[in-house]
Amino acid sequence: MGEGRPGVAATLRALNEALGRPSALWVKESGARNLRHRDFLAPRAALSAAFPGGQVPPEAVSAVSSLRGPAVLPLRVCRQTPAGLAVQVRRPEAFQRLLGPLPGPAPTAAGARTSCVVLHCPALRSPAALRPRHLRSVLLADHLAQLLRAQGVDVRLVPGLSEERSWDVLRQLRIHWPSGGSSLSDAVSALKAALGRCSCAAACEQGPGTAEGVICKVHLKSFVEQQGLLGYDPNLDVLLVTEGTLRCLAELQEAVLQCPVSDPTASPASRFPSQSSCCSIVHVVNCEEEFQQQQLDVLWRILDPGAHTALQKHLVCGPVKVTNPSSPIGADQYFQLRKRQMYEASVIKYGELAQDEAWTEVIDTLTVAAIRFEMLSTAHRSQITLDLENNSISTKGTKSGAFVMYNCARLATLFNTFQQAVEQGTYPPLPPATELNFSCLREEGEWLLLFNSLLPFPEVLQQAAQLPPPSKGIRITANTETVCKFLIQLSMDFSSYYNRVHILGEPFPHLFDQMFARLQLLGAVRDVFHTALATLHLPPLSQI
Repeated sequence: MGEGRPGVAATLRALNEALGRPSALWVKESGARNLRHRDFLAPRAALSAAFPGGQVPPEAVSAVSSLRGPAVLPLRVCRQTPAGLAVQVRRPEAFQRLLGPLPGPAPTAAGARTSCVVLHCPALRSPAALRPRHLRSVLLADHLAQLLRAQGVDVRLVPGLSEERSWDVLRQLRIHWPSGGSSLSDAVSALKAALGRCSCAAACEQGPGTAEGVICKVHLKSFVEQQGLLGYDPNLDVLLVTEGTLRCLAELQEAVLQCPVSDPTASPASRFPSQSSCCSIVHVVNCEEEFQQQQLDVLWRILDPGAHTALQKHLVCGPVKVTNPSSPIGADQYFQLRKRQMYEASVIKYGELAQDEAWTEVIDTLTVAAIRFEMLSTAHRSQITLDLENNSISTKGTKSGAFVMYNCARLATLFNTFQQAVEQGTYPPLPPATELNFSCLREEGEWLLLFNSLLPFPEVLQQAAQLPPPSKGIRITANTETVCKFLIQLSMDFSSYYNRVHILGEPFPHLFDQMFARLQLLGAVRDVFHTALATLHLPPLSQI
């Protein structure tokens, strides 16, 4: 049709412009009950504030009904209702535009991608064994990296993993994190030299109470006050700088140096990043590490007063509370406990089938999904409570990663069954999208899947990857729970629809139009599942 893919934001923007008011008056409906009558609503209260007596001029109502645009949903009717101004979408055309062939995205010009984010996860420097609280920030950084890359952002992960310790739990959780690489001796030497020129640094007398390896002490508080920096802990005072402290900064600097720069004349040989580096640094920390990371942040600003150090942001994870642990539990123990619970839950549901060796990979994937959703479906700044005493892992609950994976596997089974039937001659192959009759899609559940999942999905990924600047200070808030919550809602909508509607019917030609349209819809749903799960490093399951 050449009209492009419709979007929620573009449609809402066009609706607001049609009413000629600068404020956002319209909302998208999402509940099944309201969607039976309308798809978008300008509430009565909003209209009363924008128009005298809440009465929208007839010409404005007419302008809404006649809206057209490359990313605007096709609208069928606009009418005044007791709830406000209601709009319905021309649904068959919306299905056609979202499920039919669409022009691909414009190719990115070579060298045009200069945006870069360094994600720094101090938990991976912990000398002690990883705990669930550490795991939360690592999983969040891993997920955020995938979301940013999906938006074309160049991502660097810091620190590199040391080869001196085992990282089995990260491998088991499918966390893709780089190993430590190049020598940092030159970078550390450059930082020592900067430390020697620093007016905030002073020699540290070696006494009985002085920690081993201390190079000097740096007065952080005076620098924070002189620079007028906001958002830092008022208890920041004197930092004892060690070789390890400088290695942390050196590794961050090396990551920034690897980021693309907007100025091609910038010297790659410089030990300190160019002022033109288009790079921001996000420290993903749990709340117990926040103070130490603020110290490192300020020290870096002192030693390397460049644009990149001024762009440091802190994404802080709330506490992870473990209910009544007999002893402190490590990340490895947490994973093994959840794996055993998932195995037991699967045996209860699937019997001896779940004890087959072929299910080992399935149980592993379900365990990873359960832990990732447990850690990531809550807003990052909120507390998470892990109930390890009772078997809180279930294959039945609708809020879990296992439920999402189960529904993804149901889709795989559906399409495998269809393909086998095609090979046996029971059904003809699925025709091209241009030949499908989308007016056959009249079920309420079909519109819910399209309108609440397929339509907003690209914007969901964009919102989840946004790193807004701090409103005040250095802390930022990201919507890192968005994808997990989206997948849970999609799974609930798909499960409800799939339980009610028989997709593969009798092989009668007069039923093929509806079956093919439904398969095209569910194929798009399957693609959304796969794309969203990829941001969590979860492979789609072909069976459960």
